[in-house]
Amino acid sequence: MVEAQVRLKSRRLSACRPVTAGAIEVDTPHGPARVHLQEAPGAAGAVVLGHGAGGGVSAPDLMAATQAALEEGFSVALVEQPYVVAGRRSSPPAAQLDSAWTAVLEQLRAEELAGLAIVTGGRSAGARVACRTAAETGAAGVLCLAFPVHAPGRGDDPSKSRQPELDAVKLPVLVVQGTNDPFGMPKKRKGRTLVTVADNHGLKKSVDEVAAAVRAWLPRFSR
Repeated sequence: MVEAQVRLKSRRLSACRPVTAGAIEVDTPHGPARVHLQEAPGAAGAVVLGHGAGGGVSAPDLMAATQAALEEGFSVALVEQPYVVAGRRSSPPAAQLDSAWTAVLEQLRAEELAGLAIVTGGRSAGARVACRTAAETGAAGVLCLAFPVHAPGRGDDPSKSRQPELDAVKLPVLVVQGTNDPFGMPKKRKGRTLVTVADNHGLKKSVDEVAAAVRAWLPRFSR
């Protein structure tokens, strides 16, 4: 399994719970966030990824993206939002997620990942956060795994679409999306690489394809 190969501070990531060994706590306006950092020797760049609303940083697609990034010489930071660190299940409003994420990126850019081009991203809700804050965080690009274009069954209601969040990103974007994702399929657009896989929103069956897509796309950000 891809996830069995990814280590954070010498401990394996678990498919059941996030790894806490070697984690960095970052103060945010909404409480501490937790960052699991894997540094690549002589890093060519960095990737910072967030989790989905109902999951953690050990989701299979995040593990696949992490492994691929490390193989390409990129340091990787997996970020747990403050509500997860506090043990709450309900995701807070978007503004809180965004400000916490921005605070984490500010510290990483100033300290642990200083001097590196940083690609931000995440899966599902984490991808939305990265898109909304791409300009503010100075991202070099955005990596979206299972971007939730709309809530299941709401595809016919344009007012409920999250497509504008993705369209607002004026940077290179990679989206890996399941063809059977009930959260919809993002539109193709210049500057956006859309990789489709035979899977649903979890992308659990497509970790090899996720890794391959990241390996093919990421080297453009090498310093």
